Amino acid sequence: MSRSILVRRSPIHGNGVFAAADLPAGKSLIQYRGRLLSHAQADRRFSGNVDTGHTFLFVLNDRYVIDASVDGNAARWINHSCAPNCEPVLLESRAGDPAADRIFIETLRPIRAGEELTYDYGIELSVPHTARMKRLWACRCGAGACTGTILKDKRRPKSARR
Repeated sequence: MSRSILVRRSPIHGNGVFAAADLPAGKSLIQYRGRLLSHAQADRRFSGNVDTGHTFLFVLNDRYVIDASVDGNAARWINHSCAPNCEPVLLESRAGDPAADRIFIETLRPIRAGEELTYDYGIELSVPHTARMKRLWACRCGAGACTGTILKDKRRPKSARR
């Protein structure tokens, strides 16, 4: 694990990842690691788990998903926030091999030592986002503009409506 981050209990949820030192904007911190699954494999293994409100799955690209519950690293403990200070960045394979693509977590802005690292999960579920589902996938980030859920809004933004 990088010396610039550490894992400890989070006020947001469970474990979290925190800056061990001041970090500049645009710094690549850690690769999101885990077992590589096809989307079909992930669907077969986890489609019945939408009622848990918890996942270590990360969509890598159109062909693959990373399952950090197997061979995952500290990146799996980075919590969601509606006002994130980090973002996932896709590094595509130079050879054009989607199985060799990688996800890295990068800072969006300067981050002070001790600050929790977060990114917007943007989770999209195919099932309806009922009040029950929103509670299961609740957001606890505490941001002023918190949506209350880590699920991505299925509705189009007002600016895109006609």
